Amino acid sequence: MSTVKLKYRVALPDSRERVFDLELDHDTAELTSPPGTPEPPAWTELKFNQCVGCPLDPASHRHCPAAVHLSGVIDGFSDLVSYDQVRVTVESEERAVVATLSAQQALASLMGLIMASSGCPRTAVFRPMARFHLPFSNEAETAYRVAAMYLMAQHFKARDGGTADTSLDNLDSVYRGMHAVNRGMATRLRAASRQDAIVNAIVLLDVYSSLVPSAIHEILNEIKPAFAALLAADPS
Repeated sequence: MSTVKLKYRVALPDSRERVFDLELDHDTAELTSPPGTPEPPAWTELKFNQCVGCPLDPASHRHCPAAVHLSGVIDGFSDLVSYDQVRVTVESEERAVVATLSAQQALASLMGLIMASSGCPRTAVFRPMARFHLPFSNEAETAYRVAAMYLMAQHFKARDGGTADTSLDNLDSVYRGMHAVNRGMATRLRAASRQDAIVNAIVLLDVYSSLVPSAIHEILNEIKPAFAALLAADPS
């Protein structure tokens, strides 16, 4: 099976380094690397603060798949404050991205990637972004990537005979599901972490979940001039 490999190296303020090796299935973008801990902690059980609208049944799924994969992240960051500065290197087969930023920003990038590819049925809509992961993207980059992902899905839908939403009208419904997951995960993590960096990373992800659908047209209008040549191109 072909995989996409990503490595997060996080240099902490006390000179320790945490390394996270992630492997995603090349085709489905679902995590194939082992869950975070051999024995998942109690807070990962599905019925513990289960997300509103979660389609999984505790009778057949003992643990929340996103929580299980996140459990390996928690231990190494439980003592960090949100605004502690960390140096992060994200390595893939094609490139390395290096940034110095707050702990909550670094964790938001890592945890967002894990949640999207974890096997959670509500976050699976973001697997294309996990497959083409761009760490530490800013507001405009995020809006561009979200729109590109959504419109590519509409292209596939139309190609298969469905009705495409090229106006992004239903994008908000995609993010409503993510908002419910973020709220449920934040509640779980408050029971698991002594410091605020972990929980605030989820809060930061949720801010994007609220901001992107409401502001996406405004943000895309700002970058529209870069498309002038394509818009003027003669398709013939």
